[in-house]
Amino acid sequence: MINPYFEEEHRLLRDQVKKFVEKEIVPHGEAWEEQGYVPRELLQKMGELGFLGLTHEEKYGGSQLDVRAAAVLAEELGRSSFAGVTITTLVHTNMASPHLALAGNDEQKQQYLPDIIAGKKITAVCVTEPAAGSDVAGIKARAVRDGDDWVINGSKMFITNGVHGDIFFVAAKTDPDAKGSRGISMFIVEKGTPGFEIGRSLKKHGWRSSDTAELFFDDVRVPAKNLLGEENKGFYAVMKNFQHERIMLSAMGVGEAQKALDITLENVKQRQAFGGALFDKDVVRDKLARAQTKVSLAQNYTYYVAWLDAQGADCIKEVSMLKAYACDITNEVMYDCLQLHGGMGFMSESPIERMYRDARVLTIGGGATEVMYGEVAKRM
Repeated sequence: MINPYFEEEHRLLRDQVKKFVEKEIVPHGEAWEEQGYVPRELLQKMGELGFLGLTHEEKYGGSQLDVRAAAVLAEELGRSSFAGVTITTLVHTNMASPHLALAGNDEQKQQYLPDIIAGKKITAVCVTEPAAGSDVAGIKARAVRDGDDWVINGSKMFITNGVHGDIFFVAAKTDPDAKGSRGISMFIVEKGTPGFEIGRSLKKHGWRSSDTAELFFDDVRVPAKNLLGEENKGFYAVMKNFQHERIMLSAMGVGEAQKALDITLENVKQRQAFGGALFDKDVVRDKLARAQTKVSLAQNYTYYVAWLDAQGADCIKEVSMLKAYACDITNEVMYDCLQLHGGMGFMSESPIERMYRDARVLTIGGGATEVMYGEVAKRM
């Protein structure tokens, strides 16, 4: 079908990612769920194919494409049915490393971006704390200037790639007297820096092949040159990057929902009940048709919003509506798909059981649905 929002390069990318997913992810995803993380070798293969640098500058090894390419990557990875693999990748490509790409100076980007794009160094973004998630202004971690260094103290929670990551972009309060969102700065912290510790690897309801950590910063000393962007302006960098993060989560959700529908359709066409295939029952056909309509609407709105962003439009309201709607729809569709699987849908050996669990966090991470609708309301 002709799609007005994409170019030929996006179609070729989609085909390439789809083949990679079938060959390199699907056969191994269950094992990675068991071990709790994605192997570095997979990420390096993705780096070799250019998947990790789609939106980064060419001079550092990227492809310098816009967010539409990243949305294609997110959607096709979502179709793998292993959301832990998807989020491991997307945090690296479009949630953490963009902080460096957008706010870093040339020296910082020269030092880190080539290895990030190649998958040799994996990134994480450290904003969330036990009492500060969607409310970024509420972070308590502190950074104090001491001569030629900054000294960071505090903790971070629910950090994706926190256990196996190499480079961390850390938000900390640098002006404790500033009100609200003011006085926050971003810092580059490398794994192994004295005082920087992984508290524990967190066990999760879903996304089990994605490592998630609680992190502690105890007098972590980093050189002044590791300040990322302007001092006390980190909140605005976080908010700016949230736009792409929310588009990524929406595209990921759309891919997952469509995959769930595909799996369920195949299931109900094969299952026999009441003298015929389950798909022959009007109630089943109606439920699937309604679900497909919702997913198609969410998918096309994702494409439209990604296109809007690519045109440089101010689309905070549209991104917020997308994030809320697409992620809600993903959860609705997962519920219906598991229901149509019957008892088998409740078994851990069923892919739909895993996908149902994985989808739940989409309405929480990257800005909870309630926060998103609040952003929409402010702009009505």
